[in-house]
Amino acid sequence: MARKYFGTDGIRGATNMAPMTAQMAMKVGMAAGAHFQRGDHRHRVVIGKDTRLSGYMLENAMVAGFTSVGMDVVLVGPMPTPAVAMLTQSMRADMGVMISASHNPYADNGIKLFGPDGFKLSDADEEAIEALIDREVPLAASSDIGRARRYDDARGRYIHFAKATFPDDLRLDGLKVVVDCANGAAYQVAPSALWELGAEVVAIGIDPNGKNINDGVGSTAPDTLRETVVASGAHIGIALDGDADRLIVVDEHGRIVDGDQLMATIATGWARRGRLNGGGLVATVMSNLGLERHLGEQGLGLIRTKVGDRHVLEAMRARGYNVGGEQSGHIILTDYATTGDGLVASLQVLAELVRAGAPASEVLHRFEPVPQILKNVRFAGGKPLEAASVIDCIAGAEAELAANGRLVIRPSGTEPVIRVMAEGDDAAQVEAVVNRICDAVRAAA
Repeated sequence: MARKYFGTDGIRGATNMAPMTAQMAMKVGMAAGAHFQRGDHRHRVVIGKDTRLSGYMLENAMVAGFTSVGMDVVLVGPMPTPAVAMLTQSMRADMGVMISASHNPYADNGIKLFGPDGFKLSDADEEAIEALIDREVPLAASSDIGRARRYDDARGRYIHFAKATFPDDLRLDGLKVVVDCANGAAYQVAPSALWELGAEVVAIGIDPNGKNINDGVGSTAPDTLRETVVASGAHIGIALDGDADRLIVVDEHGRIVDGDQLMATIATGWARRGRLNGGGLVATVMSNLGLERHLGEQGLGLIRTKVGDRHVLEAMRARGYNVGGEQSGHIILTDYATTGDGLVASLQVLAELVRAGAPASEVLHRFEPVPQILKNVRFAGGKPLEAASVIDCIAGAEAELAANGRLVIRPSGTEPVIRVMAEGDDAAQVEAVVNRICDAVRAAA
């Protein structure tokens, strides 16, 4: 069924423009609250947010929506997305909400919903909520209107949870770690957790002002982190995104370590200690062919899914895997969390670094990536991927790459963009293939 509001990761858009308005946020609260009221108990929703200016507006609107249908609200303030998922489950709440547009600029915002088990909603739940958004939802009686309260210990709860995922027999003493919090949701919890585990912490991106989230800092803008790591003589740098469900690492020389390398590091380390379930890991079609080849050399497999961490998680749960994620840095470790958690993943990477007793540059670069090029083609309307000329061009490119590479063409789930990715052993061939397909898409758009 075509979605009207929900995309690949909740509802997202520019604030004060449809669908990301205060009115819509209130409707989502009413619809989701009505959908998740099951049984005679007092129903509860946990609401967290990142540090965007619009978070205040959307938070208040959602409180109005939820309380109007009789749901109590627990407000935890700026907190990572995975913290909201954890608290939803821990507090026996009926659902959780994260107000965030993740790595997007501050002018955007979004709404992510979690079920009582802490997992993102199923397609069926999202479709049911969508159907209610445009209807008249019954309001609670005056005596049954919900209450709202702020929960002041949420940060401490999450820090304790994150630290508990780090091996008991290890410490971070002697490690100098730069952590970039993107002026986002983890600006307090991430530096505190690392410091409490013994690291010497240099924290950047910890001065949110409502408009500087992801602005020149964080996992999608790692240059500041790279410079800081080298200038400070740190052993490693950790970059989170605005809602801290994504992780990118920088080694001591300032070289970027992406999600593919991090997943390889965690999976092979867990395999050595008999902790890896499923005999490999789950990643998306965007993960580098070099990762697949590297895992094969270790006797491990790679399951690929559609783009989106929810698809990765679905495959992990269905097949019994406990490590998965995306090249972009969403890393899901189901032994600990129900969604991607940048801080928890970083602690597993740091554990491998401590165990190895070697520099990050030697420990974390597990394989040589195959040349990969990704380009985006923006279009005004229509369905360019259905044009005969584009179909023929793609078929020719697939035949040309054959067994020496891969081709992935997909529309974005959040904007009118076609993403064209190719990889292979011949870099010049890969670039030529991508450019040819992009030209065909532009001509057809």
